[in-house]
Amino acid sequence: MSSTPRVAIVTGAARGIGAATAQRLASDGYAVAVLDLSEPDCAATVSAIINAGGQALAVGVDVSDEEQVAAGVARVAAELGPPVVLVNNAGIIRDNLIFKMSSADWDAVMGVHLRGAFLMSRACQAFMTQAQFGRIVNLSSSSAQGNRGQANYSAAKAGLQGFTKTLAIELGRFGVTANAVAPGFIQTEMTAATAARIGMSFEDFLAAAATQIPVQRVGQPQDIAAMISFLCSPEAGFVSGQVIYVAGGPLD
Repeated sequence: MSSTPRVAIVTGAARGIGAATAQRLASDGYAVAVLDLSEPDCAATVSAIINAGGQALAVGVDVSDEEQVAAGVARVAAELGPPVVLVNNAGIIRDNLIFKMSSADWDAVMGVHLRGAFLMSRACQAFMTQAQFGRIVNLSSSSAQGNRGQANYSAAKAGLQGFTKTLAIELGRFGVTANAVAPGFIQTEMTAATAARIGMSFEDFLAAAATQIPVQRVGQPQDIAAMISFLCSPEAGFVSGQVIYVAGGPLD
């Protein structure tokens, strides 16, 4: 890359897949805006990038809030440069069976996953189309195919797949690609919360999950970051509108 690095934004980058992705993109040569709900929570990811010789900026943004998104993206553009890579990773879970799921739990999940990806993509695409280069990667999930206790999360993750394909159609002529990565079982704080919800120890939960995966192990955040790294690369310019399952085995 040139001496002035391209700028990437990763949402939900304080921990888990987002943190691993931010660090991977920094190692790829991007200046990375580390976005999460609380700016102080981004400190560990930013420090890891800077200590490795990279460039990073912590920005606190509620991605479901239109004004915060506009202000956050404007700050990134002013302090790091125009963002041409966006990874919409921010996510929450509010799991429950449908008869016990509250409207608030439905709305919260839709707000972060779907509204958040829409607001962030809309704000960033202006910089991408102007640069005639852009990469948008949305985090879907194997839960998009349906998962007990996750009507809200499954619907949001399935919705992101349709959103991704439409972005690819609309933005392709400007050199912008859009793809979705759909992780299978990944060892993160979010899956630890799921184990707690169903009353299993995390160790037993991981072991049980591994037996159901053809490669006989659960995924790590770095497994997802590696795929995102490729999709954000210049070499991936002919890959767009795709949903790629990274799950240790075949999923439709």
